[in-house]
Amino acid sequence: MSYTAKDYSKLIGIEGFSETLLKNHFTLYNGYVTNTNKLMDTLSLMLKEGKASTPEYAELKRRFGWEFNGMRLHEYYFENLGGKGLSKDGKFAKLVSPSFGSLEEWEKDFRATGTMRGIGWAIVYQDLSNGKVFNCWINEHDVSHPAGCNPLLILDVFEHAFMIDYGLKRPDYIESFFKNINTEAVDSRIK
Repeated sequence: MSYTAKDYSKLIGIEGFSETLLKNHFTLYNGYVTNTNKLMDTLSLMLKEGKASTPEYAELKRRFGWEFNGMRLHEYYFENLGGKGLSKDGKFAKLVSPSFGSLEEWEKDFRATGTMRGIGWAIVYQDLSNGKVFNCWINEHDVSHPAGCNPLLILDVFEHAFMIDYGLKRPDYIESFFKNINTEAVDSRIK
């Protein structure tokens, strides 16, 4: 079974994101889908050919997490865009308040996480064992995701997500991101 790239063209026209930026971002996402499928096919063939104990197989197996998470995190990111911002009364707002004291305190921490120096992702995770919420910095697609946690809100802070429109002004990009959060998508991820 292979993956098919999803169509996020409905996002073209949202405030603060140019058509050029979004189309470039969609192209990058499509590459992750393509590479995930290629890796699955190659690994399956190598397994059938008895090459599972080779260094080449091991390196491709390690690469799979990068490509797959690149695909999936972009899907989450695009899906949590296209709305009118976070609802102050939604499920997400009620979920983060016990962990941070208020939605406003959560937002301060999330914005601070998103503006940290470096490239990667700012992700709000829900710990499925106790419901606690964390804002996490993820450097690479395949590293640092907290085990047993559910991603709720995903902010791409790799340069490709904002530099065409914002240059080095990441806080301005994050402001536009907040204006376009799809609360329904975020609330639907809560377990």
